[in-house]
Amino acid sequence: ERQYWGSDLQLPKIPFEEILYNDESAYKWLCTLKKLGIVVLTGAATRQGELVKLGHRIGFLRLTFYGPTWQVQDKADANNVAYTTGKLCFHTDYPVLHHPPGVQLLHCIKQTAAGGESQVVDGFNVCNKLKKQNPQAYQILSSTAVDYTDVGVDYCDFAVQCKQRIIDVDSRGQAVRINYNNATRDTVFDIPAEKVRPFYAALKEFDDLLNSAEHKFMYKLKPGDIVTFDNWRVLHGRQSYPSGSEVTRHLEGAYADWDVVMSRLRLLRKNVQNRD
Repeated sequence: ERQYWGSDLQLPKIPFEEILYNDESAYKWLCTLKKLGIVVLTGAATRQGELVKLGHRIGFLRLTFYGPTWQVQDKADANNVAYTTGKLCFHTDYPVLHHPPGVQLLHCIKQTAAGGESQVVDGFNVCNKLKKQNPQAYQILSSTAVDYTDVGVDYCDFAVQCKQRIIDVDSRGQAVRINYNNATRDTVFDIPAEKVRPFYAALKEFDDLLNSAEHKFMYKLKPGDIVTFDNWRVLHGRQSYPSGSEVTRHLEGAYADWDVVMSRLRLLRKNVQNRD
């Protein structure tokens, strides 16, 4: 069962080395990730490549147009808002793909002294609140197709586009995936004119709930921390930090699919039960 949370989140932490070599710890990690949506792994080496080890532990990482892993740091001529020192508002990654990555991994290699705090919010908890207080807004966001687009060059050149609903729901109307990223939401919005204002009113109400003090949780990654979270459920953001002549903040990122994660979870469960 899911455990919903807000600003009262008790961020779970598990040693990185235990995840790699202990099945019980790896099983606990993936169970907690599925139930709560976020877990921090501590004590990883402060160098690139640690996420590849996690990929091998679960099976394999998800390749995207930004590569098997990617470096989050201030870059000249940045092709992504994450590669700047600016504030990042709450979002999910890659709604421009028809099947966005289910799990995101971010490894802190270097952390700035000032700013750069991370923020997360339980999107499913917010969806439940929105559905209760304004069913019409919830219905609009779960039925209106929004255009997303991303064009550029990174691991390779790319030009991707797709339509997503901000809130994907199951047959019972329960939220199963959030697709929300203003950085890649397109200027094209081909819906009837009379539906535009109600859509933006609904989106504003949803965004206000995401940013309310009772729902968002702030923390600061330390070098060696790896935050792992459900990219379909947990929206994340970042506070701005000062720019300088040198790189002061460096995260390495990667993705994994829920199919791969759940496969490993089932196998670990068998291993743990057999030992018992």
